Amino acid sequence: MLDIRFIRDNATAVQENAERKGYAVSVTELLEKDAQKRQLSTVVDELRERRNANAAKMKGGRPEPALIDEGKQIKIELSERESQLNTLIEEYTQLLKAIPNMATEDVPHGASEDDNVVVKTVGDPTTFDFEPRNHADIAVQRGWLDKERAAKVAGSRFAYLKGDIVRLQFAIVQYVIDTLADEKVLTAIATEAGLDVTPKPFTAVLPPYMIRTDIYDAMDRLEPRDDRYKLEHDDLWLQGSAEHVMGSMHANEIIDEQHLPIRYLGYATSFRREAGTYGKDMEGILRMHQFDKLEMESFTVAEKGLEEHLFMVAVQEYLLQQLELPYQVVQKCTADIGKPNARGIDMDVWLPGQQQYRETHTADYMTDYQSRRLQTRVRRESGDLELVHTNDATAFALGRIMIAIIENGQQADGTVTIPAVLRPYLGGKELL
Repeated sequence: MLDIRFIRDNATAVQENAERKGYAVSVTELLEKDAQKRQLSTVVDELRERRNANAAKMKGGRPEPALIDEGKQIKIELSERESQLNTLIEEYTQLLKAIPNMATEDVPHGASEDDNVVVKTVGDPTTFDFEPRNHADIAVQRGWLDKERAAKVAGSRFAYLKGDIVRLQFAIVQYVIDTLADEKVLTAIATEAGLDVTPKPFTAVLPPYMIRTDIYDAMDRLEPRDDRYKLEHDDLWLQGSAEHVMGSMHANEIIDEQHLPIRYLGYATSFRREAGTYGKDMEGILRMHQFDKLEMESFTVAEKGLEEHLFMVAVQEYLLQQLELPYQVVQKCTADIGKPNARGIDMDVWLPGQQQYRETHTADYMTDYQSRRLQTRVRRESGDLELVHTNDATAFALGRIMIAIIENGQQADGTVTIPAVLRPYLGGKELL
């Protein structure tokens, strides 16, 4: 969430930012509650001091009846005021949590994802001398995909993946782990992007698949709850992406500056309801209730946060280029970046089976919006304590990137050309 002091000093800008992001909040109401809370807190503090002073007078002998009566009156009034303050704090906190993060100045203003801006197109859409098919047709024909039996076992939007497509997934996973652990590669990526960032490797992580309600809420990734799966008898949710359980892993910790940046590469099976999808989005493995992702997460000092975001975007581009996939870089507008995000970039890859670019990656920069509620802080070399800045970004959503590989690499006979960088992980095979 935002610092209340920042909101007090920039009330108009905060209100305008919320409106551009599409959130119906009232900064005026929040500041009124803030003023009431501070005033009532002063009253409560004064009553507590009076209570303590009264208790001190009653020590060491039999207190006067008047002193006892005064103590009772103070206790009654303090109880009433504390109850009022607790209610006020709850109302204030809900209003504060509803305020979205400030967008960076370069985020385009827009009312929907239609106002996102394509800032770069890399490669030409793949062409064929035959009519290209979508990944679902190819995968079913080759025996890689079975949704009918999955529906029998788990319901719609689940799938059994089999054979070579499973081998392809784990080849991608191992390739990315190796790449993001290679300082030489990361140095080259940063240099090519003109960024002054450390080439510190990403640490591979297998995170929990479940997350507590309070932590999920502090990450500001719990909503919309209708998209989430909650365990019926526990205060636990199935996470919707690996960054939900990686961005929260240093909650209530103080990290020495010398250890930053901390970079993680998490692999997790994630779960979303994906309500409201239809048509081609229901075909194959494009939108599933259960899906596997490789996700990057990082923690930096404040002044390095934006550059870290740009570095992650550069990493995403590098990975797509290595797979020789045509793609677009899209800067998301104010209405599409999300509540906790200050800036957002998508990568959309060309899918010949759909004859359009579809999102395969996203990169989110949150500044200190998440770390304020999580209380993830850094101890600077000066000794000062500050909130860290967080970033998360897709390395690969495995289902979507395999769709892109299948559709762009398809041959007339239904075989699929394997990107060269993945072949060593598949025993040198050139075709699936």
